[in-house]
Amino acid sequence: MTDQELKDLVASLAVSHQEAKIEIKESRAAQQETDRQLKESVEETDRRLKESIEETDRRLKESIEETDRRLKESIEATDRRLKESIEETDRRLKESIAKTDQQLKENFEETDRRLKESFEETKQLRKNIAETNLQTNLQIKELGRQIGGLGRKFGGFTEGMAYPSMKKLLRERFHMEFIVPRVEITRHGKSMELDVFGYSNGEENQAVVVEVKSRLDQEGIEQMERIMARFDEFLPEHRDKRRFGIVAAVDCSPEMEELAHRRGFYVARVEDELFVLDSPESFRPRYYGKP
Repeated sequence: MTDQELKDLVASLAVSHQEAKIEIKESRAAQQETDRQLKESVEETDRRLKESIEETDRRLKESIEETDRRLKESIEATDRRLKESIEETDRRLKESIAKTDQQLKENFEETDRRLKESFEETKQLRKNIAETNLQTNLQIKELGRQIGGLGRKFGGFTEGMAYPSMKKLLRERFHMEFIVPRVEITRHGKSMELDVFGYSNGEENQAVVVEVKSRLDQEGIEQMERIMARFDEFLPEHRDKRRFGIVAAVDCSPEMEELAHRRGFYVARVEDELFVLDSPESFRPRYYGKP
């Protein structure tokens, strides 16, 4: 490097140093201005915050005072309404009690009147019952006489009109070719009795068992079921036939008739010493044995 170049470099460095000093001075002045503005801004912010807090406190105080005032008014209004409601409730309760007392009094009087009438009616009823019992006893005696006659009638079932009508019913309605009353069967030391037994061969190929009862009850229906269940054991020669049952009775309640139908048995009644089939059109009999 030449002396001139060295001089120029020194001169350039001196100028740069001077310019740097000027920039530093200007920067310090700007920093001072920024600090001043920041201080003023902080002071202004503090002032506004203080004013805001004071305003908030004032409004909060006013709001609390207003709330207290309204709450006090609401409590007073509620107390007043509650007092009025209690007074109205007491008034209505007194009226209701008075009305109830009056109704109870009237009801007691009416009950007493009816009890007196009922007592008189009971006396008359007892008198009527006594008279009715006398008549009933006479009717029971007569009924016993009639039942005795029925027993004799069923004891001699083949001699009366009932068997011919059953025979006719089995022939015309069920096309039975062979009909036999009072069948007694004994096999292997066991026995079974049938009031009426009928069967047909050929295309019909079916058999019927008829049980006759003076009064049909559940035991009679269950007896019929046992007979049908033991049919093959006592009549094996007819096991290839389709079988069904008929229960015939002089006295048959609607409940027993319905039960017999549910178990799959026809029901026949005795009317004027004649058997009449009494099964609804919707009835479907239960068939045993060959389908």
